[in-house]
Parts: sequence; C-alpha cells; structure tokens
Amino acid sequence: MTLFCEDIMAEDVDLSFLDQPEILRIAFYPRKSPVKPPRPNAKNYFIEVEKGVRVGCRFHTVGFDCPSLLYFHGNGAIVDDLDQFAPFYNELGINLFVASYRGYGFSDGTPTITNLVKDSHPIFEAFKKIVEEHNFRKSLLVMGRSIGSIPAAEIVHHYQNDTQGLIIESGPANNLRQYIRGLIPPYHPIWGNEWKFLNKVKLRSIYKPTLIIHAQCDSVIPLEEARELYDNSAAKDKRLEIIPNADHNDLMIIGKQQYYRAIQEFIRTYS
Repeated sequence: MTLFCEDIMAEDVDLSFLDQPEILRIAFYPRKSPVKPPRPNAKNYFIEVEKGVRVGCRFHTVGFDCPSLLYFHGNGAIVDDLDQFAPFYNELGINLFVASYRGYGFSDGTPTITNLVKDSHPIFEAFKKIVEEHNFRKSLLVMGRSIGSIPAAEIVHHYQNDTQGLIIESGPANNLRQYIRGLIPPYHPIWGNEWKFLNKVKLRSIYKPTLIIHAQCDSVIPLEEARELYDNSAAKDKRLEIIPNADHNDLMIIGKQQYYRAIQEFIRTYS
C-alpha cells in the first residue's frame, strides 16, 4: 500500500554539510532486499517521502485496542530484520510499525543525514493516518534505536500533542560528533552544546514520558551519552535502564527479559 503525505519540513537547520561521502559512509550501512510477503499479522506500506521516492515500512499488529509504536531501526538493519523481534512486542500487546530509510531494504533512494531527519515527518503523518483509518486505538509512541533515535527525537519534539512517549535505545546525545572530528571545521555550531540537531538539545524541550535504554559496555555509543540524554531530558517522568554486561548490538539478547520488561512497563504506564 502506498501512502502520499504532505511534505512537512523539519526545523530550518541546514544539515547538508553532514551529507558528504566521508560522513555518510560512517553513518549508514544500507542493504537492499526484495519486497517479501509479510507475516499473517503484518502489512507492508510504501510511504512517499518525496515525489517519486518511497520508503518501505511494515506494520505488525496484534489488536485494535493496543497502543502502536513507531520504531526507527539502527543503521545496519532493515525492515526484514525486525520480523524476528516483532513477536516480542506483539506478545506485550504492542502494535509495532517499523520505519526505514532511503536506500534500505525495499525503500527507494539514497540515505543522507538531511533525509533521515526530513523523511521522519511524512513517515509519522502516514503512521498516524494508518492508525486512524483502521480504527486502532489512538495511543502513539515513538522509539528509535541507535541512529534511529535521531528521527525518533525529531518526531516527539515536533508532535508532542500526538504522542504519548519516547523510547531511545542505544542512542547518542551528541549524534555523530565523536566520529567526524577532522571532517568539520572546529568553529562550526555542531561542536557547541546548543545546536538544534543534537538529541540532547531536543530532549530539553520534550516533556513527554521518556525511557532511555542503553548497554553498560556499549563500545559504539558510550554509556556516558545515555546519562547525558537523561540529564538533559525535560520529562518529569523519565527513566534510564542500563543493561549490565551488554554491548551495542546484543543488549536485547543478553538482557532480553530486562529490555522488554522496561518497554512493557513504560508503554503500559503511559499509553
């Protein structure tokens, strides 16, 4: 199913300087995949984020009375990879809408930092429209893993009246800064702590309940960044869940019970 949404632009923050090849090779690891028939309780959606450019998404549903979670995956995953994890969310009574990025899976185009942020808006509008048109419960939450935390924070920052909460898993506070030293001039605003692109800056104005999940031994995005996100969060109801002895890519396996229990408790409480 193809959905066409109005092009709702993000804040006027020019991110084009981050779209240089040296940075994109660090930020994105896209893989292509053919369109596959989804599981019986899932449906593929193609969301037009720009004229002639569609992003492939998949909605794993469990019940009309259940809350729905918009999930932005990490930079090395594709929609198909989440098929193995979707049942865990469904078992918790959560409808899981997995969003992707240009150039990933069965999406069109090429991923850039600019499009990562900009495309999140039509994706959210389409997600909201799908929930409304199919009469699912109007309880929407947003989750982002790793680089997916950037569009997730962008959405909740802009649509607080339409969302019940934000979950950031293995996400950075300072986005790409630790990886791009030497590629951006030292006088650029990116090195300051007030630049609007940074997740921690967005969290200063997000008052919706916020759950931050992070691995204790994360070798990609240090635990200190999760603490920085927590400290900068303006949410009255916020929680930092640390998965012991886990790394960036195995926390949902090593700490499976703790990981999904934290998500379940958060969504049950705030949806």
